[in-house]
Amino acid sequence: MTRVVVVTGATSGIGRAAALAFAARGDHLVLAARAPQTLAEVRAECAAAVAAAGAVTVETVPTDVTDPGAVDALARTALARFGRIDVWVHTAAVMAYGRFDELPAEVFDQVVRTDLLGAAAVARTALRRFRAAGGGTLVFTGSVLGHVTAPYMSGYVTSKWGLRGLVRVLQQECRDTPGVHVCLVSPGSVDTPVYQQAANYLGRIGRPPPPVTTPERVARAIVASVDRPRRETPVGKANLVLRFGFTVLPGLYDVLVGPLVRAAGLSRRPVAPHAGVVFAPDPTGEALRGGWRPDPVRAVRAPIRAGRALLRRLGTDGRRSHRLG
Repeated sequence: MTRVVVVTGATSGIGRAAALAFAARGDHLVLAARAPQTLAEVRAECAAAVAAAGAVTVETVPTDVTDPGAVDALARTALARFGRIDVWVHTAAVMAYGRFDELPAEVFDQVVRTDLLGAAAVARTALRRFRAAGGGTLVFTGSVLGHVTAPYMSGYVTSKWGLRGLVRVLQQECRDTPGVHVCLVSPGSVDTPVYQQAANYLGRIGRPPPPVTTPERVARAIVASVDRPRRETPVGKANLVLRFGFTVLPGLYDVLVGPLVRAAGLSRRPVAPHAGVVFAPDPTGEALRGGWRPDPVRAVRAPIRAGRALLRRLGTDGRRSHRLG
């Protein structure tokens, strides 16, 4: 059966990969994001992907999920065109790097407004339609950073923790409507442009720490969540290790996470303070991938550099403890 799928955040990374994956399956699409020109590019890519899938309609609706009424207007457009919404996939997110006290308040607030309150607006609109129709599947893209914390990404971490809590509440509230499903797909590091496009007040461009997976792999998990709804689907080999360390060994985790982020989660490329795409899109930087998949040499060197940084940190902490004793 051909489904009607709304994808918010469809112009870059995971959202773009999800749009292509649903198009290849023959589903009708309503694609939403902030940049109209990039939406047109994705629409063309989806049209090419459906050559073997039959006649598929792809609609695009420029949408900023933080604008009052924008998400409701998107839903009305989808219903006017197709008469129903079967699936809503929400992937829209922005990021900002910087120590919390050095991050401009308006940047932090806008990250939370986009990543958490924007998701809440989507949930409110989608669930009202799904309950009225007696069924539907809502899929959110979370993050391993909704289970653990890391320095220099306070707005993003706050939003993803809040999103996981919101999803859990929605899952509880939807138990009385068996046909309505709310799913969370939580990847670790993904090769998307979000790191280059992030706001930055830290002085070094961020990057996804290895191991880095592809947006296509996350998109497959999203499609699988629609086919067989699950409460949460982790994507990434390091997720369980990070969650174990954060929960079971919190003291050790806090000692190690800072050096690890600085060694593996920040590039050596300097950058002046800027707001990235937090307030407005940059179509020139939107793409399926971010070019972060490491070559074999860098893949070997990164853990070595991280290990050296940890040894230096542990040695410093040990000397400090000896002096205090």
